[in-house]
Amino acid sequence: MPEVVDTCSLASPASVCRTKHLHLRCSVDFTRRVLTGTAALTVQSQEDNLRSLTLDTKDLTIEKVVINGQEVKYALGERQSYKGSPMEISLPIALCKNQEIVIEISFETSPKSSALQWLTPEQTSGKEHPYLFSQCQAIHCRAVLPCQDTPSVKLTYSSEVSVPKELVALMSAIRDGEAPDPEDASRKIYRFSQKVPIPCYLIALVVGALESRQIGPRTLVWSEKEQVEKSAYEFSEAGDKSLSNVIAHEISHSWTGNLVTNKTWDHFWLNEGHTVYLERHICGRLFGEKFRHFHALGGWGELRNSIKTFGETHPFTKLVVDLTNVDPDVAYSSVPYEKGFALLFYLEQLLGGPEVFLGFLKAYVEKFSYKSITTDDWKDFLYSHFKDKVDILNQVDWNAWLYSPGLPPVKPNYDMTLTNACIALSQRWITGKEDDLNSFSSADLKDFSSHQVNEFLAQMLQKAPLPLGHIKRMQEVYNFSAINNSEIRFRWLRLCIQSKWEEAIPLALKMATEQGRMKFTRPLFKDLAAFDKSHDQAIRTYQEHKACMHPVTAMLVGKDLKVD
Repeated sequence: MPEVVDTCSLASPASVCRTKHLHLRCSVDFTRRVLTGTAALTVQSQEDNLRSLTLDTKDLTIEKVVINGQEVKYALGERQSYKGSPMEISLPIALCKNQEIVIEISFETSPKSSALQWLTPEQTSGKEHPYLFSQCQAIHCRAVLPCQDTPSVKLTYSSEVSVPKELVALMSAIRDGEAPDPEDASRKIYRFSQKVPIPCYLIALVVGALESRQIGPRTLVWSEKEQVEKSAYEFSEAGDKSLSNVIAHEISHSWTGNLVTNKTWDHFWLNEGHTVYLERHICGRLFGEKFRHFHALGGWGELRNSIKTFGETHPFTKLVVDLTNVDPDVAYSSVPYEKGFALLFYLEQLLGGPEVFLGFLKAYVEKFSYKSITTDDWKDFLYSHFKDKVDILNQVDWNAWLYSPGLPPVKPNYDMTLTNACIALSQRWITGKEDDLNSFSSADLKDFSSHQVNEFLAQMLQKAPLPLGHIKRMQEVYNFSAINNSEIRFRWLRLCIQSKWEEAIPLALKMATEQGRMKFTRPLFKDLAAFDKSHDQAIRTYQEHKACMHPVTAMLVGKDLKVD
């Protein structure tokens, strides 16, 4: 098979050389908002006579490059928009195939690094200390350190991170001890080790006034002390667990995404479709099979919404996308998650049910562990695993599912038990006249779970706008504005703004700016900007808050609002 080229990376392809290990030594400077340090990359040549290699960088200052104790020549190429600048390093000797070399690069990040969000003390719960967190997915690790910023390369890493001694550092790795910084008595060094090879987008760092609580034999919850008891309660056996699917999702990534990884971001659905599928299985085991179907059908609704937003012929609504000259952040949506899940759910129903398909997934993870793969690799393995059912697989319209825009060619079968009540109540509201509004009461929701309330609002949102009188009555009887569950609050406020209820403007602006999740912030700002009464206020609020937003969120909201 010809090599799959990662069009989002400027670095030497994995077929030329591979980073095997990273040792990172860095110091976190909150005053200047930079990381300063050295990245020691152990690189293995994949061919004979390798004389140079290229790494990805973005907004980095390079001080020097050292190999075997000697400084070597390097050149930073011209910046290529969202991809950053290629960094070409000349090797002092030509490498043979499989030969390894350690390259030490002294660097500093930019205060505007697209991977790092620096919070002032005022932005934290404690109001006393600053806070830093990173988000390298999809292609922002290059804004933290020089690397082969492609999911086709996996590496182990170790690190030493120097931070002010009153703060704690955590990474996506095992904690390996801490000690006073020998060079500065006011600082402390935290050590970490990640022995499982991972794509570099999974390198993560957080620094803040953090505390932990044990919630299981090998599980801790970390948070600022003002939130830690609340967090431990929510993540233990005691919370209402209404958003436990997020935890199930991230745990599932341990297998699909982290252990078996998309080779390029064109195949992102391999990470997310499988992870949503596993997440819903976990929730099904916790809350029952009807609940799994209920969530699956909600996902189909989310997919419809995304396709409606993009337009049904938009290339970003394909399952396998072409990201040549496309920033993966701009293409990001629920499509790889929900269209990917729908394909797997459809295959489950074709091939013999959940247990049969889980058997396939287990074999799939075993087969491709520690590897990065493409959709063709996945499909070939599907056919070989179900070699006795090839005639069934041949009935699948693979081209429509994988490469055509818009909704999938087939809608899987869903158990409607838990969804029907949501649809029935939403229909009452949608078809209700002014005279019918007195027939609604708080008793309508008394048997609803928080998931069903959320689905009821999702159904309403598909029919927005509603008459303003309906919205005011809904608030009167259900008091949705008092609910803090972020998924419910988000849909309720969107419904209010789309139905042009001015009283909801401050609440929507508050939610859009108080939390940093793009999935909430972007749609809220879009809705506010589309409502003439809040248009100017939305733009003004964005301008005031963009410096406090994560750089990627700020960039995308700016594009949505057409102001940057």
